[in-house]
Amino acid sequence: MTKASMTSIASTDLGSGGAFGIGLLVAGLAVVALLIGAFVLGARIRRREPPPPRPEEQPRLPDDGPVHKVREHREPAEVPRSDRRLTPHEMPAHGNSPTRPGRSQERRRWG
Repeated sequence: MTKASMTSIASTDLGSGGAFGIGLLVAGLAVVALLIGAFVLGARIRRREPPPPRPEEQPRLPDDGPVHKVREHREPAEVPRSDRRLTPHEMPAHGNSPTRPGRSQERRRWG
């Protein structure tokens, strides 16, 4: 190989590596620009939000203490009888099945 052919091969390799390096640099700058833009947009949105509540605006515990779970057995209300099939919007409470406390409050055992 002659010295001239080696020089052209080396410059071709450097040229392709340089383009790859420039492409990585451009991609890195694009990512940094997107991150800065997201931060600025987030700060702008945060400024428009109402401030957090002050201590006097915080919820208070009821006077009679914390509310506890109530465990009771409920029975469904009877479905109204009709000659034709009722659709949910024709039922009482707009299709939400009302319930009432059960006769027995003992826990049922199956089996």
